[in-house]
Amino acid sequence: MSVHRSKTSQRSSPEAERLVADSISLAASGSRLEDQFWEGRLRARLMRLLKSHHQNIIDLALDATFKINTVAFEVLADSAETLAESITIQHEDQAWDCLLIAMPIVAHTRYQIPSGPLPSQVIEATAAALQSSVAADGTRLAIIPWLYSIDQMPHSHTQTLTLLETLAKAAVLGGEMKLELRDMSETIAVLADPRFIIAVIAAPSSQPLFRWQAELPQRQERGVSLMEWQAAMQEPIGALLPGCEFELLLPEAYFTNCRLADKQVRPLSIRAAVNFLETTLSLSPAGLSCVVAAFGEDQADEYRISFSLKGSVDVIYGVIWPLYDRENVPSDALNDVSNEDSLVKRICDALNESGVEDVFRHAMLFAPELCDDCGAPLFPDRLGEIVHAEMPEDTPSQQPLFH
Repeated sequence: MSVHRSKTSQRSSPEAERLVADSISLAASGSRLEDQFWEGRLRARLMRLLKSHHQNIIDLALDATFKINTVAFEVLADSAETLAESITIQHEDQAWDCLLIAMPIVAHTRYQIPSGPLPSQVIEATAAALQSSVAADGTRLAIIPWLYSIDQMPHSHTQTLTLLETLAKAAVLGGEMKLELRDMSETIAVLADPRFIIAVIAAPSSQPLFRWQAELPQRQERGVSLMEWQAAMQEPIGALLPGCEFELLLPEAYFTNCRLADKQVRPLSIRAAVNFLETTLSLSPAGLSCVVAAFGEDQADEYRISFSLKGSVDVIYGVIWPLYDRENVPSDALNDVSNEDSLVKRICDALNESGVEDVFRHAMLFAPELCDDCGAPLFPDRLGEIVHAEMPEDTPSQQPLFH
């Protein structure tokens, strides 16, 4: 599944309908033998589509299952992700299992979070830390010499598989990676954002990839690996991200870690926004008020959070809290904070923890409008109007402005 929820408006296709039917059948299976039958059929169909770059058909099937059967959606999403981020290749009469991994850095700042080429010393430090704290003995690595922002990442299954195949060959065969990194998209400047180092880890088939898979005495628990990884990478990443506070997450499978990093950066985006406004406007967080509203076409795809000066309806700043594929908010609970696990409750808690006391929640679903002139997202005010976020005219011009 892509990192972000797809929003395709295309009509369905026979091949997409077959994917949906296979996924529903697998979700309803009552035995392991039947599971294996449906899994084989579903994986074969998905692999044909991935190899032929028919991402649109996979997206259609994911959209359909998400709407009609959440269990089938999980089945289809997991199958597509597995095929896109893991392969087995042959080299010198040996089969190698290869997994695309992401190494997330969840960062926030008052300035700008760097991205771009990785210095050789950081690549060397990353390889050494992976081998010493994360990767099992006997594994091979290929690390992309680039610090990715989320908008530079391959988001589709087909793009991910193409990247995996290139890196897997480099890891197992020891050859050069043939990647075009010069034409990367521009990174959008935001105050809190994840950064990623991407690599492939390869092991002889049926052998462990990670230290927590190994037998004793080589076995090491995930928590220990995480602490060792953070200790080893703190200095090289700190030099790479000056002026940033950051947290290093455990290297893991690509799609899982993309989702985890995106989710963990959401409350940091609120904290960074409050810090920015506090510093820029010389006020305390209690001098701000916020409006929270759900946005989407037929269902909530994101929450938009508007910041205003207390006592004013003018929106001066905005933050987006995106929803991901496995998150769903019922239409009658868009502003319900009675459930401790609800997304809107988490948003309100993050605002309160940042010092914002005045929070208003809209109960309706808004259309996700953008500014016609600059393309920036529009944000809700307390009256229910969707407006452009504009800082006060006397805001110091040297301060960075982010949406």
